[in-house]
Amino acid sequence: MAKLFVILLMCVGLQVHAQDTSYVLHPFPTATSIDNQRVITSADSLLLPHKMLLTQRVFWGPNGLLRVLNVSPLTLEGRRKEVKIRQFMLLSHKVTGYATLAGFVAQGILELKLTKASGNEYNQLLNAQQTVTTITNIAYGTTALLSLTAPPKLIADQKVRSGVKLHKYLSIIHLTGFIATNILASQVAQHSEIRPYRQVAGFTTLAAFAPALIALKF
Repeated sequence: MAKLFVILLMCVGLQVHAQDTSYVLHPFPTATSIDNQRVITSADSLLLPHKMLLTQRVFWGPNGLLRVLNVSPLTLEGRRKEVKIRQFMLLSHKVTGYATLAGFVAQGILELKLTKASGNEYNQLLNAQQTVTTITNIAYGTTALLSLTAPPKLIADQKVRSGVKLHKYLSIIHLTGFIATNILASQVAQHSEIRPYRQVAGFTTLAAFAPALIALKF
């Protein structure tokens, strides 16, 4: 379990912070490949920011999936549409974030009640908690994907607000807590002694998630 946890944390760190800003060139470029590279570099410098999240580059980069499939060509008009898509996705990110926060609060309340329950009441509360956990996990995953896969911002809008920076740092904490909570939850049935650790992980996630949402307002 510890090894899996470490691997997941490494993936989290890479996903939140990784920004691939390099291009892979052919070791022996031809005239055609040089011309193509100039076109890509020119388009990138005029329409796309130099730094993007790895997940953004996979979909929206100059050679991203949506460019290759010609779903969203890299043009000025296309970028204008992408900015509108970005605004909608980030607004949805906030909405699903509040839904996730409500789920975390409900999980915390049910967790506290479970510590005092027994018999049929315990089973009912446990089933309710599992249902809420499933819904919250889906909401949390949706919230993360909406942020990580949104189109990149405009080049002219590269200044990062202090609230957004704080939001990113808190995201590392609540994402780590979220993973830890789910890993520990899968072991509680066989090892009841780890329930307090799960509770700590859960409340840590909530304590970081709530201010992360508030930080977006600043």
